[in-house]
Amino acid sequence: MTFNALVVTKDEDSGKTSAAVEQISLDDLPGGDVTVAVEYSGLNYKDGLCIGPGGGLVRSYPHVPGIDFAGTVEASDDDRYKPGDKVILTGWRVGEAHWGGYAQKARVKADWLVPLPDALDTRRAMAVGTAGLTAMLAIMALEDHGLTPGADPVLVTGAAGGVGSIAVAVLAQLGYKVAAVTGRPETGDYLRDLGASQIVPREDLTEITKKALEAEQWAGCVDAVAGPMLGRVLKQMKYGSSVAAIGLAGGAPIEGALITPFILRGVNLLGIDSVMQPYARRVEAWRRIALHLPMDKLEAMVQPATLGDLPELGRDILKGRVKGRVVVDVNA
Repeated sequence: MTFNALVVTKDEDSGKTSAAVEQISLDDLPGGDVTVAVEYSGLNYKDGLCIGPGGGLVRSYPHVPGIDFAGTVEASDDDRYKPGDKVILTGWRVGEAHWGGYAQKARVKADWLVPLPDALDTRRAMAVGTAGLTAMLAIMALEDHGLTPGADPVLVTGAAGGVGSIAVAVLAQLGYKVAAVTGRPETGDYLRDLGASQIVPREDLTEITKKALEAEQWAGCVDAVAGPMLGRVLKQMKYGSSVAAIGLAGGAPIEGALITPFILRGVNLLGIDSVMQPYARRVEAWRRIALHLPMDKLEAMVQPATLGDLPELGRDILKGRVKGRVVVDVNA
């Protein structure tokens, strides 16, 4: 039996990689406890890296990318899952070191799966995807460090992207005032529809300053950008507040950052990892997503796609051209 998959191959002479939809078989799949009939996957920045020229995070070829997927268990050697169960996979370096969700079937370790919450179907789960899980983990971490709804806004950088969009929608639903940072003025109405009460132009936060501190503005921050923007935001955080750092689209070095906000204002910088999160924390995050993410807002974020669309979309997401969440129907 053969089925469709997006396969990335590498030319050994030139070192260049290419991605195309091909037919593969169950025998081609890597080892694992559970075989899943994949229904939907998503598109994330890491996927763009793995699909694009050079292969990004891929270690061996041929390779099937896709760092998340949702579907139905077809076969299982683990008592926790049985045929017919609906499951989600995010993280664990699937789609990077292990074949991922850009195929109609996947075989993975049972430890990497979580049950699909009753309130979600597989399409909506991938509209949420790794981006939404990361957003919820960031919000949970901020709340663990004392964030509660109040008069001062919570800043979300990279707000029109996948993580940012869901962070804006969930925070607004929970009663927070949300300030959304974007470099694309045309996304302002989209972000307001998700619940943002304030739109902050990206250029307002990208200038590197020598000031040790600036006026306190933000009660919390979900940051997907890092780079000079994070260095600037840290100086504007309110006393005792926290920044949940989830990405580095603006570069890994935190340019312009000083120790001052941490010492004089007690600011916390919280690193959010969605790849190796323990099972219980994942299950809780998915429970809260199902509870607190408005489904009408989620639908407004969705851009549908097929496996054949992914090479171009992979390039787009690396250039910051993707708005909201791309949901990949692997069977279309």
